[in-house]
Amino acid sequence: MIPFSVLDLSSIVEGASASDAFRHSVDLARHAERWGYTRYWLAEHHSMPGIASAATSVVIGHVAGATSTIRVGSGGIMLPNHAPLVIAEQFGTLASLYPGRIDLGLGRAPGTDGHTARALRRGAFDTADTFPQDVVDLKAYFSGRGVSGVQAVPGAGLDVPLWLLGSSLFSASLAAELGLPFAFASHFAPDLMERAIDLYRSRFAPSAQLKKPYVMLGVNVFAADTDREGERIMTSIQQQFYQLRRGSPGKLRPPVDSMEHIWDELEAVSIRRALRCAFVGSKQTVRDAAIAFIAQHQPDELMLTSMTYDHAARLRSFEIAAEVRDELAAESGTERTLSH
Repeated sequence: MIPFSVLDLSSIVEGASASDAFRHSVDLARHAERWGYTRYWLAEHHSMPGIASAATSVVIGHVAGATSTIRVGSGGIMLPNHAPLVIAEQFGTLASLYPGRIDLGLGRAPGTDGHTARALRRGAFDTADTFPQDVVDLKAYFSGRGVSGVQAVPGAGLDVPLWLLGSSLFSASLAAELGLPFAFASHFAPDLMERAIDLYRSRFAPSAQLKKPYVMLGVNVFAADTDREGERIMTSIQQQFYQLRRGSPGKLRPPVDSMEHIWDELEAVSIRRALRCAFVGSKQTVRDAAIAFIAQHQPDELMLTSMTYDHAARLRSFEIAAEVRDELAAESGTERTLSH
């Protein structure tokens, strides 16, 4: 059986604050560690009222300091927003504080709108074209070679595993060329998933970090005691996508009994398509969905995410998913892992 990991957006729910989101993230990470999840990643988003993890490396340090064994990292750092040296220093610091536990997942998109991208780093939209070279520079900083005589301190000589994240063929191709593990954002943009996986695996070139292809796929999980309750708690993320597509992002809303009075038919089709990589419902339903998904796509690891309004319900989703993983692992008698 393959390992399961957690992607956390540190959601700020209606009626709560960023402080509450961080407290819930730490609590979920501690539970995830006890439940045997392999890694706990946080994502960089900016100018989003419902996401608290904008200062991603800071939150990673907070979560790593509150846990003991689970790997903690970024899913991802949006590299066009940053100078590679700054990221090398930040993650070199994290790896020095928490040796052997830090992952650096990298994304090519700015992860925000044009105005915010310019506020983060002038010309950030244009720097997407330099992404491949920025990744190469990061590798050089961590190797100790440096770039043009510049060294990352701390960072040089540290074993900070790099991952490439994406929802496109570009990211898949670059990950294959550089011999890096590849995480596909199938939890919100699954349309190119199968093509990206095939491209990555067929073109993969072994590297010092990785000898054979390693694919992680994102999946939403909304698990509960009944199918109906799982479907109900999923309506929070459906409302979040509805708000985003209408240009009015906000805090995560409470679940509703039905979305029919909120979205129109075209919006429903579009959002359901975007969120179709999901395990939703009772434990048996989630188990069946996981078996089918893994059999169809053959991922090496699943990265589960759950934008759930109620913290207790979110914990329960990940607990049920861990139970499913353990049952399937016991039946198969094997588990594939990538410590890096």
